[in-house]
Amino acid sequence: MADEATGAVLSELYANIVQSALYTMNEKTIIRPLVRNYDMSGTPGLTAQVPIYPTVAAAAVADGTDLANTAFNTTSKTITASEIGVMVELTDLAAEGATDDVAAAIGRQLGSAMAEKVDTDLAGLFSGFSTSLGTGDSEITADMIFQAAATLRSNNADQNGGYVCLLHPFQAYQLKKQLTNVGATMSHSLSDVGNNALRDGFLGKIAGVDIFESNVVSGASAGAYVGAVMSTDALGYMVKRSMRIETERNASKRSLEIVGSMAYGVSELFDQYGVGLVADAQIA
Repeated sequence: MADEATGAVLSELYANIVQSALYTMNEKTIIRPLVRNYDMSGTPGLTAQVPIYPTVAAAAVADGTDLANTAFNTTSKTITASEIGVMVELTDLAAEGATDDVAAAIGRQLGSAMAEKVDTDLAGLFSGFSTSLGTGDSEITADMIFQAAATLRSNNADQNGGYVCLLHPFQAYQLKKQLTNVGATMSHSLSDVGNNALRDGFLGKIAGVDIFESNVVSGASAGAYVGAVMSTDALGYMVKRSMRIETERNASKRSLEIVGSMAYGVSELFDQYGVGLVADAQIA
C-alpha cells in the first residue's frame, strides 16, 4: 500500500522534524547568543557554579619597596537547570492528506516554541537589574541608550563582546520615530542611524550599542515593558540537555506523538553590567 507507515517513511519524517527544529531553534533565539553561554551537557549535576572574579587596582610603588598582597576572593552565581517540553500529535490522516512537508512544519513549530521560551526566560531577568532608566508612562529615547551605555562604561562592564540593547518592537518603534522625526516637519538632516531606520526599519548601533528587537520583552504591568542595555557578562545561560526530539507511535489513535524537550537554566551574573529600560510599549 502506498500510504502505509513503513520504517523508511517514519525515519524520513523523523529526520525532517529534527533538522527543521534544530535550525529554527538556532535561528530564532535572539537573546541567547547575546549572553554568556555555558554547556553542562554530559556533566553530573543540575547546577553550574559560575565564578565571579573581583576587580583589583594597581598603585604606584617606590623603587625597592615590597608589594603588599591584594586579596582576591571570588564569589559565585549558581545556575540551576530545569526541563521544558512541548508535544505535537500528528494523525495519519493529516499526514496522508497534506500537500506540504508536514514534518518540516512541525519541526519549525517545535524549534520556534523552544527558542521563544529560552528568550522569554532571559528577558524576564531584565527587571532584576538594580539600575533602570525610564518609567512605564514614558517612551524610549536615544538619550536613554546613551545614559545606559555611559553607566555600563562607568561600571567597567566588559566591552569585548560589545554592548547590546533589547527592546520590544513597540518600544523600538518609538525610538525609530524619534530618530526619523516622523510626524514633524523635517528641519535637519537625519543621522546615519535615522536614515537606516527610515529606509530599512533597522536601527543598527547607537552609542556603541547594537539594538535588537524581540516580542518576548515584557513587563510586570500592562503597557509598561522592561528592555535592557547590557554586556555579554550580565546574564548567563546554561544548557544541561540540548533540544531533543522523540517520537512515539500511538497505534490505537492512528497518530504519531512528536515530543520536543530540553533542560537549561538562566541567571543574572553581574548586576552592574546591565541597565533596565522601562518604557511604554504601545503604539501611539
